[in-house]
Amino acid sequence: MTAHPAKLALANGSVFTGWNFGAEGEVHGEVVFNTSMTGYQEILTDPSYNGQIVTMTYPLIGNYGVNADDVESRGLFLRGFVVKELCDLPSNYRSNESLDSYLKRNNIIGLQGIDTRALVRQIRIEGAMKGIISSVDMDDASLVQKAKDGPSLVGADLASAVMPQESAAWDSPLDSLGRPADFVSGADNQNGPHVVAIDYGMKWNIPRYLTDAGCRVTIVPGKTSATEILALNPDGVFLSNGPGDPEPLEYAIDTIRQLLGKKPVFGICLGLQLLGLACGAKTFKLRFGHRGANQPVLNRATGHVEVTSQNHGFALDSDSLPDNIEVTHINLNDDTVEGIRHKEHAAFGVQYHPEASAGPHDSHYLFREFVDMMVV
Repeated sequence: MTAHPAKLALANGSVFTGWNFGAEGEVHGEVVFNTSMTGYQEILTDPSYNGQIVTMTYPLIGNYGVNADDVESRGLFLRGFVVKELCDLPSNYRSNESLDSYLKRNNIIGLQGIDTRALVRQIRIEGAMKGIISSVDMDDASLVQKAKDGPSLVGADLASAVMPQESAAWDSPLDSLGRPADFVSGADNQNGPHVVAIDYGMKWNIPRYLTDAGCRVTIVPGKTSATEILALNPDGVFLSNGPGDPEPLEYAIDTIRQLLGKKPVFGICLGLQLLGLACGAKTFKLRFGHRGANQPVLNRATGHVEVTSQNHGFALDSDSLPDNIEVTHINLNDDTVEGIRHKEHAAFGVQYHPEASAGPHDSHYLFREFVDMMVV
C-alpha cells in the first residue's frame, strides 16, 4: 500500500496529520468515536453512521480483514474512517479482502497514524463536532475553515438517503456464528406472525433475528404511510435504527402516531426516539453520544444490568415523557433513557441494539417479547 499524507481538521481549530488509506479526496462529516475493540466491518456498514467520520479508539484496526458475511446493509454510508494503526496483513480464515481495499472499493476515505487518544479526548470534552478529512488539501488554515463551514447534522433528514426505495420480503435467518446459544430458533416463519419492518437505515441483523424468532418479515421504506402499512395486514410493526436527528422525520412520526393502538410496535435506536416523539416527548443531542459495545444498561423490571451495543447521538428527554410512557431501561453511565413502554398501547422500544452485530447478546430476549406481544 502506497501511503500519502492526509489530514483531519476540526471546527475547533485542531488539525491531525497522518496517512491516507482507502479512497483519496476530501469529505466533511461530524467526527465521532466508537469504543468497540472488534466489529469494524459492522460499524462501517451500519447506515446509522451516515454523515459521520468515525474514529476507532482501539489502536489496531483491520487485523482480521473483511468478509462477505459481516455486512449490515447494502453499502457504506459513513463519510470517513480514522484509526491509530491500520493492519496491512490481515489474518483470518473468513477474510477475503483487506480493510484498505474495502474502503477504496467503496470510495470511503481513511486516515491512520494520528493520536486517536488526543482526538477522542477533545471530542469527549467539547462534544462531537464538524470536521473534514483531506488527502488533497494540506493547508491547515484552509481545512479548519472548511470544517467550520461544513453542514450540521442537527435538523437534517439523513434517513432519506439510506432507506430503501422499494418494499421487499426478508427470509434470511441468523448465521450460525452469530446466533446466541440460548436463542432457540422459532417455528416455521412462513406461518408465524407477520412483521412489517419500517426501514430508516436498518441493520440487517434485525430482520435476521425476527426471522429466527419465527416471524414473516416484510421490509418497507421509511416514508411508507400508515395506510399502506395497515394494508399489508401485519401482526406487528418494527421501527428500525437509522442516522441523525429524529425530529426532522415528521413523516415517520405521523405514521407511528397513526399506528399506535392498532398494531403492536417495537422500536430500536432511532425507532425508539421516533416512538417517543410520536407519543409527545422531545429529544436532545448528546455531547458525544454512545457508540461502542460495552454500554451498561439497567433493566428496571428485572434489576439486571445488560452490557449493550450502541450507536446514537440523540436521546429522549426524560422530563418530556408523558404520563402514559414508562421508562423501562436507563444508561448507568449518564442516566439517559434506554427503553420505554406505553402504558395503554402495545408499544415499546430500546435505545441500544439488542441484535448486536457486533456486540454482546445480553438483550436478544426483546425479540421474544415482541413476538409474545403479537401472539397474545
